[in-house]
Amino acid sequence: MLRLTPRRLPRQLRLSYSRETAPVPTSTSRFTDYFGNDVTFVTIEGAHRRWRVTSRSRVAVGPAFIPDPAETPTWESVRGLCRTDRSPRALEAYEYTFASPFVPLEESFADYARPSFPAGRPVLEAVLDLTARIHAEFRFDATATTVATPLAEVLRERRGVCQDFAHLQIACLRSLGLPARYVSGYLETVPPPGQARLVGADASHAWIAFFCPGIGWMDVDPTNNLLPSMQHITLGWGPDYGDVSPIRGVLIGGGDHVLRVGVDVLALGTVETDDLVEAAGDALAAE
Repeated sequence: MLRLTPRRLPRQLRLSYSRETAPVPTSTSRFTDYFGNDVTFVTIEGAHRRWRVTSRSRVAVGPAFIPDPAETPTWESVRGLCRTDRSPRALEAYEYTFASPFVPLEESFADYARPSFPAGRPVLEAVLDLTARIHAEFRFDATATTVATPLAEVLRERRGVCQDFAHLQIACLRSLGLPARYVSGYLETVPPPGQARLVGADASHAWIAFFCPGIGWMDVDPTNNLLPSMQHITLGWGPDYGDVSPIRGVLIGGGDHVLRVGVDVLALGTVETDDLVEAAGDALAAE
């Protein structure tokens, strides 16, 4: 299963997408999963020593809406609304308050989050404070964890990678009753002049989104301590990594296998709004 196609969002237009595989799959099918992500299912029959997947996308990304943190609702009211509101958006958000395979709900995660969530604090202020604490108190270490590392160990050892930090922040929020989901995507490879290179570039990246009634889902990147905007490209989202891993499948045969991933994200410049609308229309017509 391949989840390599950028999502279409109000501020992210997918202008083109192509994929090459070698060897060529015996069969290929496409579908949209429960969370709205584009998925391609492929089958390869016959022995092979290497399988290469190359995907190319061209997307147009607009700036994110970032409200004044002090003007967002209190975090307690967000928790309450997600439990009582029966509107479609609130019901969708409520699904992201439960435990998932990679994100357990435990008191230790709630305890870690509580200093950022005093009574009556606006939810965005609280989330940003928690994000800053994770960024300051945890060390990015690509050798410290694997996909199988328990989240409790990440909390105890205070080190990991973007996937771990995303799972940790989601666990903190859900353990307080707040809806949060895992987001998979890419970072721009070349930073703007004068700015430091973002951690996670040149590889798949992960961040989170939390739900705020009246505003909707808001992205937060704990690895880089920022609110994603023009440099983040969204591939998909779900309760945790297991639901949106870029490539997932079954191998039949002996021997070990190694996965290598390389990502290049290059800014091609800005476009006028009219040109963007026309290009988006052409892309939709092509599909």
